[in-house]
Amino acid sequence: MVFDFLQPVSRDFLEFKERLSSQALGKNAEFHTESDFPNIDNASIAIICVNEYRGSNIDNVNENFDSFRKTFYSLFPGNWNMSIVDLGNIVAGDTIEDTYFLVKTINEDLQRKKVLPIFIGGSQDLTYAIYRAYDNLDQMVNLVTIDGYFDFAKENAYIYDSFLTRIIVEEPNNLFNFSNIGYQTYYNSQDEIDLIEKLYFEAYRLGEVSNKIAIAEPVFRDADLVSVDMRSVQSSYSGNYNNFSPNGFDGKEICALSRYSGISDKVSSFGLFNFEPNERESALVSQCVWYFIEGFSFRSKEYPFGSKEEYLKYIVLIGEDELVFYKSNKTERWWIEIPFLDNVNNKLKRNTLLPCTHDDYLLACEQEVPNRWWKAYRRNLL
Repeated sequence: MVFDFLQPVSRDFLEFKERLSSQALGKNAEFHTESDFPNIDNASIAIICVNEYRGSNIDNVNENFDSFRKTFYSLFPGNWNMSIVDLGNIVAGDTIEDTYFLVKTINEDLQRKKVLPIFIGGSQDLTYAIYRAYDNLDQMVNLVTIDGYFDFAKENAYIYDSFLTRIIVEEPNNLFNFSNIGYQTYYNSQDEIDLIEKLYFEAYRLGEVSNKIAIAEPVFRDADLVSVDMRSVQSSYSGNYNNFSPNGFDGKEICALSRYSGISDKVSSFGLFNFEPNERESALVSQCVWYFIEGFSFRSKEYPFGSKEEYLKYIVLIGEDELVFYKSNKTERWWIEIPFLDNVNNKLKRNTLLPCTHDDYLLACEQEVPNRWWKAYRRNLL
């Protein structure tokens, strides 16, 4: 059994947990201990910490993640009705590929049990292993990263700087769309930015998202896997002064993006990477996880798309073409229809509706085709 390779939470943390308030998260979760393993079958969310930093420039990390657990499980839950299990730690394997295999297998097993995994810690190249879990799940994958970098292969780069190239190039290729939230232009070459455009992927600059964070919500609504690089947060908010970042998201913004990830009916894997699990960074990471779970608890179950009687339909004429929008009566969220093309190998057979914003509808009313629609339409022709 793959879960036999997981390391239990520490005795020190279990002793700490006993002193928590009866209403704290730590008293309302089940833990992998030396003598017991939690019941996964009835769980909603599984938390797994990963002690694998060989893909990064973070040196000599050997963590049991007590700092994160003490901070996170001291928090109080919201009005949630779900079961949270902590499966303990994935210890680095003999090789980094061994760790990848364990992450992949654990994620796949949890997906089949309809349990959403939250991976904490390690370098961001673990996103590759989480993505590979979808190989046997018979679905295309939409990947969203919150990251100042695009993570394409670069000369003399660490592994975590090139995992996206590996995802795009390697077979089987299950990637339908990649979206980046918060890239910082000076960290990415013009060739990389041009490649994003050429592949009809989506990328949103840091300033663009910070100026209007709601533009990111439809991107997460269409995601299967969300990967957060904690280096995308300003050091003054994250507490990471070893890898100093003068610019990035602030604490409220990264928590809001985490909540958008959780509230998406489609997101089935979530990970936070590239942080040193000390007291400073654990505080913000814990709050990101808290907001993700709060979002998860408020999922509206609008995916797959329900009865069209629950939506208002809007048709916008642009020249001789029609753009069809739907607005949910329940949440007031918007979708735009992507038409089938009979003469091509259509990749959108399982998903012909693209999440969008009210602003996209208003843009169409001004005779402009929304950029998200155009890119999705073009990807369908590739």
